[in-house]
Amino acid sequence: MNTPLYIAKRYLFAKKSTNAINLISGISMVGVMVGSAALIIILSVFNGLEVTILNMFNTLTPEIAITPAKGKTFNPNTAYFNKLKENKDVYSFTEVLQENALLKYNNKQAVGMVKGVGPDFLKNKKLDSTIKEGRFVLSNRSGYTSVIGSTLQTYLAVNTVDPFTELEIFSPKKDIKVNSINPAEDFVTESIRVSGVFEVQQEFDNGIIVPLDFARELLGESENVSSIEINLKPGVDIEKFKTDVAEHIGTDFEVRNQAEQNRSVYHILNTEKWAVYIILTFILIIAIFNIIGSLTMLVIDKVKDIAILRSLGASKKLIKQIFLFEGMMITMSGCVLGLIIGVIFYLIQHNFGLIKMGEGSDTLLSSYPIGLKWKDFILVFVTVGIFSFLASALSSNLSVKKIDQINQSI
Repeated sequence: MNTPLYIAKRYLFAKKSTNAINLISGISMVGVMVGSAALIIILSVFNGLEVTILNMFNTLTPEIAITPAKGKTFNPNTAYFNKLKENKDVYSFTEVLQENALLKYNNKQAVGMVKGVGPDFLKNKKLDSTIKEGRFVLSNRSGYTSVIGSTLQTYLAVNTVDPFTELEIFSPKKDIKVNSINPAEDFVTESIRVSGVFEVQQEFDNGIIVPLDFARELLGESENVSSIEINLKPGVDIEKFKTDVAEHIGTDFEVRNQAEQNRSVYHILNTEKWAVYIILTFILIIAIFNIIGSLTMLVIDKVKDIAILRSLGASKKLIKQIFLFEGMMITMSGCVLGLIIGVIFYLIQHNFGLIKMGEGSDTLLSSYPIGLKWKDFILVFVTVGIFSFLASALSSNLSVKKIDQINQSI
């Protein structure tokens, strides 16, 4: 039997001579409970926001993107890329050609990114969820059509139901000197109908998606592409696939997953999450170190018991362990209760959306999204455990010194 642990449990549940000891112990436990619950709830909310924001970005972001390490374009008609297109793990293989261009609709003009995509781009089942107006189609009976971002649509006041007015796109001709007499001859001009308006995020919404063949005519690129976008079949290991591709194509190309394509977004989300974690941890530390006062008063209350233990041969180490276990049980009990409260809050918020984000129809989400990760539970439990041990160890050392002072005074 573990004697220090047994005695610590008896002290934890036994009645103290002074009610203040029970009160301070209870306050310490409640403080840790509230801090732990707040920590797991905030981390869970950040998990939910992270999933929501990344889903918005990843709607148009492929699982794997291959771009040239130098320059803007490359020739995709190589033996390896043709073999990669037929790979059994590949769900969609989209050649992309994109460049900034001047767009004009009626009397309004704006500069936007023209993104020409191959047929496999439409395999993305999430595209329809981005449509704000019209349909996500890139061709019909009358020819090529396009889908424009909501930001550009606002600037240009594009009407998707107008069958007569087309969007004009101007792109500078390649390898041509500036014509000072008639500058219009220095541009390739193409017109296209707008079939729909998509809305994802401002970074994407300032662009227009067109068929690849249309983009080739506009930009004067008969073979080269800007990138290759790959989505994999369910169950395929994305990181392993990315590593294999990177090894085969060498240093002339960059192969990036979704996190690397949206590196700034991932960095911001992780930075904010860890900043909040550190702030709440400091608050939790203050609650944990309240245990010092509780254990010090417990020592004074149990000084006779400790004197008997010392007379029976108990060492200072054993006495320290008693109060170490006592402090750990108080704080870790609060931690466990806090984690349970966090799970209950998650279930309520997830099922009923108790905490609302804002009022109005323009709000993207009616309530705060939330998501649990087992790593967060381990993080909170370990965080509380470490600082509980430090506080309890400090308290036990102070307690032994207090016993020595009392014995010397006697």
